[in-house]
Amino acid sequence: MAQYGFGSGMLWATPQNDAFGNSIAAPTPIMIGVMQEGSVDISFESKTLHGQNQFPVAVGRGKGKISGKCKFAQLFGAMFNNVIFGQSMSGGLITAKYDTTGSVIPATPFQITVAPPSSGTFTSDFGVIDANGRPMTRVASAPATGQYMVSNVGLYTFAAGDVGKTVFINYEYSVAAASAPTATQSTVMNLPMGSAPSFAADLFIPYQGKSMKLRLHSAVAGKLSFGTKQDDFLVPEFDFEAFADPLGRVVTWSLSE
Repeated sequence: MAQYGFGSGMLWATPQNDAFGNSIAAPTPIMIGVMQEGSVDISFESKTLHGQNQFPVAVGRGKGKISGKCKFAQLFGAMFNNVIFGQSMSGGLITAKYDTTGSVIPATPFQITVAPPSSGTFTSDFGVIDANGRPMTRVASAPATGQYMVSNVGLYTFAAGDVGKTVFINYEYSVAAASAPTATQSTVMNLPMGSAPSFAADLFIPYQGKSMKLRLHSAVAGKLSFGTKQDDFLVPEFDFEAFADPLGRVVTWSLSE
């Protein structure tokens, strides 16, 4: 009975080294969640030997290349860090408040203090929109009509002429790890050329009791993209390229037939 493959398959990435070249002592395999599609391309350069006639008399295989890509829908911090960036990661959440409710500017002292969810801490102003959809202007002090000022604790001060108006305040805030125990974050630093984490990639495609299994023994990611759409899920994509591991292994494949 012939063997076929169907579906996007499953892809695991097992970290080997971080971006600084440090070996991962006890690597945790990470499943690339909710796979949408993927590909592994194996190609070689061909070198031809010609004589006086039109067609070559010999063909030799030159340099080889194995590249891959996948689209996935599950957002997972450990995957981004261990496969793409390979730098230090910590707990806690950095997020934003997009205000769709609005607040009314009170009388003296014309101030509104934002209250970030989950006992969060205000970190940055993202602007104030008035009830007509116009952005208000931020100033350092003494705001006039249509202007506002904000302190580093999220205290917004407006002009006396704007009392009673509804405003929409957008801002960034952080949540401590204790209040967001599953959250992750990392600041990617500017490392020297060549610095990148490596990982092993395992592609598994089962169908009707048979399977295809492909392992790339060492790989480095070369691209991560986030393409958003107005009315659809975010489906990130990352590209990678394989190379020989310290034992000289590049790819191991296995088929049921």
